[in-house]
Order: sequence, then structure tokens, then C-alpha cells
Amino acid sequence: MTATTLQGVTTTGIYCRADCVARPHPRHVQRYPSPVAAEAAGFRPCLRCRPDRLPERSPHAPDAVAQALVLIADGYLDHHHEDELAAKVGYSARQLRRLFDDHVGASPDFVARSRRAHFARRLLDETELAVGDIAFASGFSSVRQMNRVVKEVFGFSPTGLRERRRRGDLLTTDGGLRLRVPHDPAIPVAEMIDYLAVRAIPGVEQIVDGAYRRTMVACGHPGIIEIRPSPHGDHLDVCAHLPTFTSVIDEVSRVRQLFATDEDTVDAVTALRRDPLLGHSVRQRPGLRLPGPWDRFETALRVVVGQQVTVAAASTMTGRLARRCGTVVAIGDDHLDVLFPAPDDVAEADLNGLGFTTRRADTIRVVASAVAAGDIDLTRRGDLDDIIEQWCALPGIGPWTAHVLAARVHRHRDAFPASDLGLRRSASPATPSRPMSTGELDHLAERWRPHRAVAAAHLWFPDPRKDRP
Repeated sequence: MTATTLQGVTTTGIYCRADCVARPHPRHVQRYPSPVAAEAAGFRPCLRCRPDRLPERSPHAPDAVAQALVLIADGYLDHHHEDELAAKVGYSARQLRRLFDDHVGASPDFVARSRRAHFARRLLDETELAVGDIAFASGFSSVRQMNRVVKEVFGFSPTGLRERRRRGDLLTTDGGLRLRVPHDPAIPVAEMIDYLAVRAIPGVEQIVDGAYRRTMVACGHPGIIEIRPSPHGDHLDVCAHLPTFTSVIDEVSRVRQLFATDEDTVDAVTALRRDPLLGHSVRQRPGLRLPGPWDRFETALRVVVGQQVTVAAASTMTGRLARRCGTVVAIGDDHLDVLFPAPDDVAEADLNGLGFTTRRADTIRVVASAVAAGDIDLTRRGDLDDIIEQWCALPGIGPWTAHVLAARVHRHRDAFPASDLGLRRSASPATPSRPMSTGELDHLAERWRPHRAVAAAHLWFPDPRKDRP
């Protein structure tokens, strides 16, 4: 769980992993924190050690940069200009570029181009898709644009890269598009899937034989995506069943977002590994983190529905809501046949007969209306108190809901719903039948700041090596 430093070699113009067999003279080496920073400095990835295949990891950066990176990962710059991105996060384009130079090592536009180029490289390596299809699957507007950007990043044309792929890179097909999504081997993917399993929305999500499956839409076309842990433990095996693979890069970004593969827990592990309550779990599972959202609105609504009801009841009621307000599709699977509704579809919906109290139904519509109107920005990063205040200003939203939303949707590292019964029980391992009070847990959690979301994950995911509830 250590950050990877890459080395750019000035005499060759190539950047490598630190453990590459190449041994350049130290005076010719420049160090970079990420592939995109090395590429922005003019280096291309080594064909031996493949540093471009390292798991992506978000840098420690100001909130505006963090939010901009989330938007770029969502494909925002595929349809907007850099100055629009800057305005959305509250900066001028010049200010945002300066912050990106300082904290990312590249401009927002370069990050977006690099994102598309790296995804294209994986498709060239791992699939038999035609080069033209790969261009559109990777978010490029034309084959010519892909040729130019791929040559800029890798030093070879797309066809040149395909000619150099390794024998073991190509994935066999089974009717869908198969891909690998690399991640830190420390991330316990199977445990995260177990967490998602009990919260799966009927008709939208399903876990079968240890694989997470769900409905999805790519460029207006419904389909199914399946994600399972790799036997090697260093990547996710992804299979997308779609009639078109145009812009499938955005769906792979959702996979990374769901399993939080880009998040760095090094600082949290360092801070918590010797904690009397959490230390054993942290040392044994240093990559543990809460799953993120596939779709932020979907996750937000699932959290709101889960107020003061059991996990199973919340899943059932959210499934009913999805079937009434969403779109029923025929995609060849009797268990996955609903596309989750958009905020506008829920804002004016009749929710009678779905099991909600009148007050809960009103809260659901208020949340949907606020998201649809832009009053709630689900990509927001920033001060935790501001995020909590934003949510608690809505009727029917209290601190527990706001903190869970901050942790799962906004990905705030210090969110902590101290009133949660599961957390209070896990924090009292000797007497789980008499859990801590909210005030006691709130006081205890002060020692875990500013990593309380990771602390919550270790309390919510019982340590299999200990007799915990």
C-alpha cells in the first residue's frame, strides 16, 4: 500500500516503474507521481514494464481539483470545455490549470486526453475490436483524433501498438466485451461485493456466484455489466453485454468508482494501524474502503430509503420504486430488467403503495427535485460540515443520512454516521448486545480523524479473523 513513483529517463524519453529491468544512470532520471504527469512532461511508457497499467490513483489535492478529476472521470470534458469545468468547480480556467499543474502535473484537458488514450490502449491489447470501434468506445470523436492522441502519449500509432501486444493480453470472448480493470491487490473486492449483495436493488442489481451484475445504459442502449474479482487479485474482470460499445470508457469509470479503485488509503492505514480497536483489522486489510456509487443519484436514493428500516426492507422498497419510475427493458435476463430512474422521473412520481410513509415519500421527491434542479451537486467535494449542512437543510434528512451520503456519494474521508447501530455494536465487541451510545462513539471516533470513513468501513465489515458481531 505504498504510492508508486515513476522514473522518466531523459536520454530515452521513456518512463518506467521503479522495478523495471532497465537501469538508467541516476543523473538521467526524473521522478513523477503518476503516468499522466510523466506523459505531460513528454515521456512515453516503457513497453517492458508497462507503467501505464498501474492502478489509477487520485492525488492528494485541493477540493476543486478533486471535484474536477471526478467530473473528468465522468466524461465531462467529452462534451464541455475546460473553462466550463473550471466554472463548475468555482475557479477561472487559469486558476484551475495552475492547481492541476501543481497537484496533478498536467492540465485538465491533458488528463482527459490521457484517459481516453489509455483506455484505447487496453482495448487494442485485450480485444479484437476494430480500430474505428475502439476510437468511439474510448470517447474520441474520430479515428483521426485517436491516432493523434495515442501517438502523442505512447509514441506509436494504434495499429503499431496492436502489433506489439503480448500473447497473454488478449481476452477470450463469450458474447460480451471483456476487460481488465487494475486495482491495488490490497483491496478486498470480494468483501465489497458481499457488502453490495445485501443492498442490491431487485431488478437493477444482482450478485451471482460472487460476481456483481447490474443493468446499465451506454449511449442510450441498455445492457448488463458483470464484475468479478480476478483470481490473481490485482484486477477486476469486467464483461459488458451491449449492442454498441461506443463510449464504454464511461461505464468502466463507473466500475472504478463503485469499487473505489482510485482512492488512496495509505495515510489512513498509517494513522489507524496501531489503534486499539481497529488496528488488527487495518493491518490485515489495509486496502479496505467503502464502496462508491455506480450512479450517484441511485446510491443517494437508496441511502434515503434506508432511513430507519432494515437493509433488506430498504432494498425491496428501492426495487419497487425503480420498477415504477424507471424503465423496464428486455435484455435477456429475468432478474435484471429495470433501468434506475433519473431524478426528474422520481421528482413528480406517485409513490403510493410502495411501502413508504407519507413523510418518506415526500423526502424522496424533495431529494430528487433538489438533484434535478442542481441545488444538490452530487459531485461536490469540500468541507464536511458544509456537505452535512447542505443535506440536513432538506426535510426528512438527518445527520445519519447526511454522513452516509457524504461517505458513499461525496467520498468524504472523514464522514462518520456515529448514530448507526451497526457501528455502535462493532465498537463494543465485548458487549454487542449493549452497543455504545451515539455520544460515546462520537467521542471515540475523534481519535480517528480525518480518516473516519475508513474507520467506519472496518467497523461495518467484520474482521473475519476475530470473533466480531
